[in-house]
Amino acid sequence: MNFNDIFKSSFIENIASVSLLDMALALVLAFGIGLFIYFVYKKTFAGVMYSSGFGVSLIAMTMITTVVILAVTSNVVLSLGMVGALSIVRFRTAIKEPLDICFLFWSIGAGIVLAAGMIPLAVIGSVIIGVILLVFVNKKSHSNPYIVVVRCDDHDSEVKAKAFLDGKTERCVIKSKSAQKGEIELNMEIRLKDDNTDFVNELADMNGVQSAVLVSYNGDYMG
Repeated sequence: MNFNDIFKSSFIENIASVSLLDMALALVLAFGIGLFIYFVYKKTFAGVMYSSGFGVSLIAMTMITTVVILAVTSNVVLSLGMVGALSIVRFRTAIKEPLDICFLFWSIGAGIVLAAGMIPLAVIGSVIIGVILLVFVNKKSHSNPYIVVVRCDDHDSEVKAKAFLDGKTERCVIKSKSAQKGEIELNMEIRLKDDNTDFVNELADMNGVQSAVLVSYNGDYMG
């Protein structure tokens, strides 16, 4: 093999399979769409702890998917090898929020559609999806649920505490109850009538009530 054979190699010929203009345009659009997905994720996040790293990964995933699909569409042989290579990838990070899966799939889907040359579909589709998420995720269909942990001395104080909470809240449902000698612990889900939580102080001062704890709970509830 001489110096001229190097430039006749199929590897060198593949350099021009995707033009620099197409690469630059696809990556710029992927960055813009990924940034929009990151913005929607930040505005609609309702979990316990916000992860900026996950938001940045949405931008990176959109761009990485675009690069991969550009390479696959330019070479049929590469596409077969890419399928085999990606099939051995395993993700160990647990996705705790169901909505996070939607954002991951959105980033991957936007990168695929964009690299396939369907720019209007990628841009308009992402805008529509983003607007729908902003409207429905931030919409509060009911008041936030709370958990009240009450420790009582006996059955009579338990009944009084439950009756008191029924009058002070919109909804009060016993989720769990544990009893031992001289102590009864109740875990109740409540829905507040307003933002006033002074009733917890009154509950703790009742005769027979040892303590009362109010905890905000962020979970999935029906009804």
